[in-house]
Amino acid sequence: MAKVVLITGANKGIGFEVARQLGRAGFTILLGARDASRGEAAAAKLRAEGSDVRPVIADLDRAHETATALAGQIQKEFGHLDVLINNAGAFDLTGGDGPASTVSIDAMKRTFDTNFFGTVEFTQPLLPLLRAAESARILNVSSGLGSVGLNNDSASPFYAVKPLGYNASKAALNMFTVNLAWELRDTKVKVNSICPGYTATDLNNNTGTQTIEEGAVAIVRFAQQPDDSPTGGFFHKDGTYSW
Repeated sequence: MAKVVLITGANKGIGFEVARQLGRAGFTILLGARDASRGEAAAAKLRAEGSDVRPVIADLDRAHETATALAGQIQKEFGHLDVLINNAGAFDLTGGDGPASTVSIDAMKRTFDTNFFGTVEFTQPLLPLLRAAESARILNVSSGLGSVGLNNDSASPFYAVKPLGYNASKAALNMFTVNLAWELRDTKVKVNSICPGYTATDLNNNTGTQTIEEGAVAIVRFAQQPDDSPTGGFFHKDGTYSW
């Protein structure tokens, strides 16, 4: 039986490419999108390539509602969930996010609502399905900008990049990874933070230096990690990051 993966924010960008690659690897893809028509359009493209893809509503602005509905749907059809990829994220492109002395509090709250609170709230109703899997994975798509160590390292390429809302929200997401991994330490559920790298997507107005394919590498790899792989870590395609 094919493994089942749910990917949020999968109708475009890195999420879509991850869906494409895991579909080619034989996974059944639950392609999460906030908008039903966009989700169906994205799913149709991947079905045309031969993948088993079902569009589903995954809206972090209505995280508990949509995750609870999805949990019921997945339970009825599959009885378990093998992989959850929390890919959906937000970065304030209006200029509200910025340095600690001037950042807009409203911009910070909006960013946290998606990148942290929404992700936690979306994950919780799905945990029984992940526990029910023979071997499950939770991947929280983070960023090197969420590393406190790299933010304070003058030799780091991230050193001068200080949008407080985004960086702090990803640091909080990393703490969720560590705490949930600890809680699930005696189960077959692995929980890790994954940094895709600075990839050209809508999130950064396509200013990233990596291709979408490069951005998907680590996520696709860890979605398929063996049972003896680590949990509670912070990884990118070329290695690990400090917290």
